[in-house]
Amino acid sequence: MEPVPPSPIIWPNGGELTNEWVHGLISSFEWSSWNLPPSQLPSLLPVNVFDSLVLTASKILHKERNCVHINDLDSESNVVVVGDIHGQLHDLLFLLKDTGFPCQNRVYVFNGDYVDRGAWGLETFLVLLSWKVLMPDRVYLLRGNHESKYCTSMYGFEREVLTKYGDKGKHVYRKCLGCFEGLPLASIIAGRVYTAHGGLFRSPVLPKRTKGKKNRRVVLLEPEPSSLKLGTLDELMQARRSVLDPPWEGSNLIPGDVLWSDPSMTHGLSPNEQRGIGLLWGPDCTEDFLKKYELKLIIRSHEGPDAREKRTGLGGMDKGYTIDHTVESGKLITIFSAPDYPQFQATEERYKNKGAYIILQAPDFSDPQFHSFEAVKPRPKAHPYYDFENVIDSDDEMDKSAMDANDEQPNC
Repeated sequence: MEPVPPSPIIWPNGGELTNEWVHGLISSFEWSSWNLPPSQLPSLLPVNVFDSLVLTASKILHKERNCVHINDLDSESNVVVVGDIHGQLHDLLFLLKDTGFPCQNRVYVFNGDYVDRGAWGLETFLVLLSWKVLMPDRVYLLRGNHESKYCTSMYGFEREVLTKYGDKGKHVYRKCLGCFEGLPLASIIAGRVYTAHGGLFRSPVLPKRTKGKKNRRVVLLEPEPSSLKLGTLDELMQARRSVLDPPWEGSNLIPGDVLWSDPSMTHGLSPNEQRGIGLLWGPDCTEDFLKKYELKLIIRSHEGPDAREKRTGLGGMDKGYTIDHTVESGKLITIFSAPDYPQFQATEERYKNKGAYIILQAPDFSDPQFHSFEAVKPRPKAHPYYDFENVIDSDDEMDKSAMDANDEQPNC
C-alpha cells in the first residue's frame, strides 16, 4: 500500500501558531524525508506558508538584542543548551523528544549552525522557527557562522533550497538569508552562563578621522596581535549584527569573532589564522571574562570531530562535548549536537561521534548536566548538496576571495 501523504500545511487564520500546528509541521517534514523526492517539498509546505512563517519569526528575532538575557526562570525551570545541528533533522527531533519539547518550564537555547552539510537544513531551520514563533520567550535561536551567505553557498544550503523549491528557490533562499541576519549573537542565562556559537571577542578598533572638514577620511589602524583586548558586553550590544557575512577586517569585527573564534590552551588573544577570521583565546581570557561579569560558565559550539582532531591540547568530540578550560571562576565548554557527523563523508572511516546537549537547572543554572546521544539510524537516503569529497573538514581556512565574490553579487 502506498503511504498516504499528509495534507498541505495551511497558515492559521490570524497567524497564531499552536502546539498542534508545530507538531503537524514536524510530522510532515519527517514523513516527506522518507517518502518524497526533495523537489516535492512545496506540495507539503507551499511558498506562501513558508513566507508567513519566516516573516513572523524574523520580526521577533530582529527585535531581540545582540545578547539576549534569559532571566524569566524559577525553581522549576530547566534550560537546555544545544550545539551545531547541521541539517540533521532526525537527530534534532530525537533530541527534542528525548529532552522534552519546549514548555513554560523548559527553555531552549540553540547555539547556531542549523544548516549546511546535512540534507535537511531547510526543514531543521523551519522547525526551530516554528517553535520560536509559538514560544518566543522559551526558545532562543542564536546565529552560527553557517548562517551566512558565504557558508551556505559553499556547504550546501543554497543548493538544497534551490533543489527543493525550484523556480521559487531563489526567493526562499533570500528570505532565509534575511532571517539569518536577525539572529542574536549570544545569550546570558540567569546571569551565570554566557553562550555563543564561537565564543569570545575583541574590543573593536575605533575609527580615527583626519583633521579638516575637506577630504575628511576615516582611517582604521589594524592592531598588532599583542595589543588585542578582550571585548565587553556593552561593546557586544553595540555591534552591527545585520550583515550577511560578518567581516574579518574593519571596525565591525565583533560579529565575526563571536561566530568564528576558538579556544586555545595558549594564553592571550591572537588572530585565528587557521580559520582566517575571528580569534583564538586562552584560559586567562576565559577567567577574565567570567570574573568580570560574575559568570560561571561559557558554553560555545562551532567544532565538530573533524575540526577537533587537528587541534592540539584540546579534547576530542567523540562524546559530543568537551571541557576546554577549567579556571578559578568556572569553565569553558564546547557542545556539539550533530552525531555521526558529517552526514556525508568521503572516507569509509567515519568519526561516529555522539551528539550532546546540556541541561542547566535551578537554583543558579551553572552546574551543567551533559547528555550524549547516538545518531538516529537508519537515516533516509539523501544526496549531498555540496562537494563533500573536496571539503576536508569544518576547520578549513576561510576563502576570502570567495567571500569577496559573494559580497560583490546582488542579494538575490
